Amino acid sequence: MPKTGLITCIICLGLSLGIFSPAYALDLVKAKTYFLGGDYKSAISEGEKLLSGTGRSSQSEELYYILGLSYLKDGNYLRASDIFEIILTEFSQGSFKEEAKLGLGDSYFLRGDYAKAEAYYKELLDNKADTKLKASLYYRLSQAGFKKGDAGQGKDYLDKLKSEFPQNPELASNKDLCSLADSPSGIYYTVQVGCFANEKNATNLLQALIQKGYPAYIEETNPGGTTSYRVRVGKSPLRQEIVNLESKLSGEGYPTKIYP
Repeated sequence: MPKTGLITCIICLGLSLGIFSPAYALDLVKAKTYFLGGDYKSAISEGEKLLSGTGRSSQSEELYYILGLSYLKDGNYLRASDIFEIILTEFSQGSFKEEAKLGLGDSYFLRGDYAKAEAYYKELLDNKADTKLKASLYYRLSQAGFKKGDAGQGKDYLDKLKSEFPQNPELASNKDLCSLADSPSGIYYTVQVGCFANEKNATNLLQALIQKGYPAYIEETNPGGTTSYRVRVGKSPLRQEIVNLESKLSGEGYPTKIYP
């Protein structure tokens, strides 16, 4: 999975006052509001302040979970991993156990340790077949397969996702990946070096790459009714070939990203 997109988690977090004082509850709401608004640094600041000023209580697990997600979204994957581990060890019977294990897997995925991430995803899927996170796990396991260069695994889990959860939003937001999985030639890897709303800008980049001898091409997409032009280089079923190509392009200063 791509880093920009792996980790888009839409979580509905309920507020229960429990034994907290109204002031604490309001502070927890503030941390959650920061998180849902995308202000992850403020959510972290508010959450850490709450942790340092209170003892263990019924909402501590939720607070840790908000912090874990915030650190994950802010790019501090090591701290996020620590937070999710705390939830799994100190709140083993809690309400966020499954989400914490998913988050722990994500923290490894985003660090590029796809095998470790896959192990957590599979553990959660194997230990609880009726998990409410099954669709997310299928998607992440497909992405882990593609990232490792195992297109067979990637396609298998993507097929499961499409079969069991045809309305899943991750399918709608990754139509290009799904179409590749359905194509007779199977999955291939490519390097994207630009995405433009203006076709002329895409064409200029395309011509510059071709002049340098790169097998560049443009893919036109229309997500949500808005046309965009993706400039990509190379097509290969072997991920390592594309990794080598990406390294060369990146060394020349191009902003690169490997797909799928």
